[in-house]
Amino acid sequence: MQSLSKIPVTVITGFLGAGKTTLIRHLMTNNQGKRLAVLVNEFGTAGVDGDILKTCADENCPAENIVELANGCICCTVADDFIPTIEALMALPETPDHILIETSGLALPKPLLKAFDWPAIRSRITVDGVIALADAEAVAAGRFASDVDAVQAQREADDSLDHDTPLGEVFEDQISCADIVLLSKADLAGEDGLAKARAVIEAEMPRPVSILPMTEGVIDPRVVLGLEAAAEDDLDARPSHHDGADDHEHDDFDSVVIELDEVEDVKALEAAVLRLAREQNALRVKGYIAVKGKPMRLLVQAVGERLRTQFDRPWGDLPRRSQLVVIGEHDHVDAAAIRAVLEAQA
Repeated sequence: MQSLSKIPVTVITGFLGAGKTTLIRHLMTNNQGKRLAVLVNEFGTAGVDGDILKTCADENCPAENIVELANGCICCTVADDFIPTIEALMALPETPDHILIETSGLALPKPLLKAFDWPAIRSRITVDGVIALADAEAVAAGRFASDVDAVQAQREADDSLDHDTPLGEVFEDQISCADIVLLSKADLAGEDGLAKARAVIEAEMPRPVSILPMTEGVIDPRVVLGLEAAAEDDLDARPSHHDGADDHEHDDFDSVVIELDEVEDVKALEAAVLRLAREQNALRVKGYIAVKGKPMRLLVQAVGERLRTQFDRPWGDLPRRSQLVVIGEHDHVDAAAIRAVLEAQA
């Protein structure tokens, strides 16, 4: 007889490059015997995170349990993408014990929670909890959050002032929706940075939640899984800038996919990626590069001017194709200029 209990779902949200994929990899390899399924929502037409996670597949989370949606924000494509995918995961020969959803870094989590009330799935799954990741070093530097007192002073001085940037709204909505906030890259922030980041986040939180430091995605799974929050029934406690809107748009952001020939000089490529942050205001660059003479593909991950590259796996039977996804605010995404910067390294 099939169990009548709902399958718990953990929604993992956070700004670009906060470490969501790294956290999920840790949870996959420390699954406490639970059979997991993972749904990854990418922003842009070419996915990277799902491919990274599939390299970590094992018997408790096989490759067929890892699904990637790259057709847009899942909270905007509920009927076409999200619901059918969740139904497919629940129909697997071995039903998952727990589902992890990695949202796009640009996603607003609250509209996604509303999707769990859809008749097709509401009796079968529940949101166990929303985990928001925040880059401790960035938050401490004030890059993605507002100073409450300064904002209030600006409002009093000029009621027409548009003080909320799109990035600020996304960050605040993600934090406000969370059951737990994880301060990632804690080692880079240091104790002073962690204290500053914690203060910023506490000022934004509509209710008290645990704010915990994390380095390299390592956190005890017992801390973030099994919260039994039933977040879909607790929406009023999770305020959003977009409450009252029938839907929301991601027109503030755009992405472009750039395909390149095989690269000879990795250092020149890295310099070009950093130029995108400085000259083209790129928020995120990620993808794989084919390096001449190297049998393994080069994984590229950049958040602003913070860049990491590593050879992650052999190309094998896959085509040796260099492809980078560049994400930025809509008015700053100039495909021709971005392509020119990257192709100049060749």
